[in-house]
Amino acid sequence: MSQPNAGIVQAREALARGAWTEAYEGFGAAGRSQLTAADLEGLADAAWWVSKLDESLDVRQKAYAAYAAAGDDLGAAAVAARLAIEHFVREEPAIGAGFLMRAQRHVQDQPEGPERGFLSMVEANVARFSGDIEGAIALADRAAEIGRRFGVPDLVAMACHTEGLAMIDGGRVPQGLALMDEAMVGVLAGGLSPYFTGIIYCGLIAACLELSDVRRAGEWSDAARTWCETLPPDSPFPGMCRVNRAEVARLRGAWPEAEAEAVLASEQLMAVEPGLAAAAFYQVGEIRRRTGDLGGAEAAFASAQELGVDPQPGLALLRLSQGRTDDARAGLRLAVAGEHQPPRRARLLAAQAEVALATAVLDEAGSAVDELVAMARGGETPVFTASAATAEGALHLAKSDVPAALERLRNASALWQELKLPYEAAKTRVVHGQAILAGGDPHGARLELRAALATFERLGAAPDAAAVNRLLGGPDELPGGLTGREAEVLRLVAAGKTNRDIAVELVISEHTVARHLQNMFGKLGVSSRSGATAYAYEHGLA
Repeated sequence: MSQPNAGIVQAREALARGAWTEAYEGFGAAGRSQLTAADLEGLADAAWWVSKLDESLDVRQKAYAAYAAAGDDLGAAAVAARLAIEHFVREEPAIGAGFLMRAQRHVQDQPEGPERGFLSMVEANVARFSGDIEGAIALADRAAEIGRRFGVPDLVAMACHTEGLAMIDGGRVPQGLALMDEAMVGVLAGGLSPYFTGIIYCGLIAACLELSDVRRAGEWSDAARTWCETLPPDSPFPGMCRVNRAEVARLRGAWPEAEAEAVLASEQLMAVEPGLAAAAFYQVGEIRRRTGDLGGAEAAFASAQELGVDPQPGLALLRLSQGRTDDARAGLRLAVAGEHQPPRRARLLAAQAEVALATAVLDEAGSAVDELVAMARGGETPVFTASAATAEGALHLAKSDVPAALERLRNASALWQELKLPYEAAKTRVVHGQAILAGGDPHGARLELRAALATFERLGAAPDAAAVNRLLGGPDELPGGLTGREAEVLRLVAAGKTNRDIAVELVISEHTVARHLQNMFGKLGVSSRSGATAYAYEHGLA
């Protein structure tokens, strides 16, 4: 066998140290006819990392053919498994299934080894997306055992990660997150290949966001940002991580930052792989819907749908804002019927209950609420519990069962605040305020509505702020010339909260709290927290 030329040797060395551009250019300069099956596989990897995804797929298929022609069943199986993953990601399930079957045939007469483990991991993902949770867990367990036996960190980590996702889908959230944390140990130790490092980062953050676990998602998102800084800027992962950062910022209530990140992510990913940009457009739509830019939200949701992501429940809630209630209900019915993964189904059901209650279709709302409550009882998932309590409380209020409504909405408000989700907390406080009013306490209702209004104004949620102002009978005159935000700070001062406590609860800085206190003291003519507390009780603001 002839010796490879110096350019190919240098390209192989560049590939080994992760110099993707250098490897891509080196292999490309040599000409594909000079490349071995392993070199073609290396060129496919390098092309992927410099975001030439179509070329990467084409070259990887040629690498598969070269391994198969040489009778290298294990090499062919490994490449076929990767091709199965890539076609499944590209929403091409028939082609993905075909390559999976090819991979299975290549290993059927081979002794058990890492290749069979990777196949089990791919099969576990197929089972998971098919709804066979127990089958997915068993296959992932098998893959992890093979990975440990043969000392393959990538396989062990990916199998644990996949099993964790399946556990979450099955409602065993704490066990699932524990397995995903175990997979992250391999990432943090630096023992995994870059490709699987990126998949595990993105998968874990996405799972946390599905569960609205903002703290956990934010921590891993920050870690992923640091990792992304080591990658070529035009590779796919930086844009994908930016989508996650946008969603974290949206949930935290930092909407300008969230929109900027999502818009930039959509631009980056459109240049890399348009299908990946769909999630970014969805985030843009959700932010603009909340701020009242209904035309901008419509355009963003349309882009997400065009690129292959169902824009529900955001699109249905946009239709509700536009007064197109029949379209909102129809869209949600279809989305709920086709969704079986619990986190996403819970979000769709919560929106379905909201739209049905807004249109007084109580039977439809009741069905959605019943399923949400069952989901909340079946798993240790705080966001399911908060969503169910909110929807159930709103349904009780619609049926004039005020005591039950008050109990559920009080619990829901507390849960949303514990989850550090300010928009959801404020939305629930509006319904809670209406329940308090129905219970005969107009003063308490106004306090709750003012608190919600202060949050909406801080977030920039113009439609929600306008709705609360209408409930209050117009912009509310507070004693002493206080603003809504100053009244909220005063309420927390009267509750004995420190500046740090207030900053955490209102999601603002301690410096901003101190400035509100200084302004408030001047307006009220007091010089201490005790004086402010006395004023709050005297004027019904405590």
